[in-house]
Amino acid sequence: MTIEPENKLRADTYRLLGRLLGTPPDDATLSLLATAPISEEDNLLAVAWRLLATSAERAVASDVTSEYEALFIGLGRGELMPYASWYLTGYLMEQPLASLRSDMRELGFERRDNVSEPEDHAAALCEIMALLAAEDHACGLAQQANFFHTHIGTWLARFFRDMQEARSARFYRAVGQLGEQFIETDQRYLEMVQKPDGTEIERNRPGVS
Repeated sequence: MTIEPENKLRADTYRLLGRLLGTPPDDATLSLLATAPISEEDNLLAVAWRLLATSAERAVASDVTSEYEALFIGLGRGELMPYASWYLTGYLMEQPLASLRSDMRELGFERRDNVSEPEDHAAALCEIMALLAAEDHACGLAQQANFFHTHIGTWLARFFRDMQEARSARFYRAVGQLGEQFIETDQRYLEMVQKPDGTEIERNRPGVS
């Protein structure tokens, strides 16, 4: 099965967000982000991509690592709590995590043994969406939309907005802007490609370049 261009772009963006949320970027990753081809369009998502490239060009990996630790780790806890349960209930390890684990089992996903974070971490959810959108996972857009609206659309854009306002955010302010714009764009795309009864309709390319 060949992945369609829009889904490859979606998968790549989710994969990038998952990587940046899961671990701070090294110098090689920052260099790639700084030199990646960027659209010259004037929509909010294209502007966010350009801001990320500029921020990556100016960033130093050691500084970004310190920033990452302040945002997500901290002494006891970081400035941000990147978990669905926290955003939806105010507590960790609550019903949103249980619901996610059930849906992951149905999709055939298992938590890796070397991962300590719960599955409702923002990085893990982005990685799952990347897999769902990729060519090697036989998942229709209806299934993608259901997972998105249940586990991502309910909170992740808000998390990315909080990231942009976090005191410690420098490079990650640009990550937050890209994340917010991409999640909102993907939500519109997934709504556009489905009929009210949940069946897929003819697709047009989303504005995610």
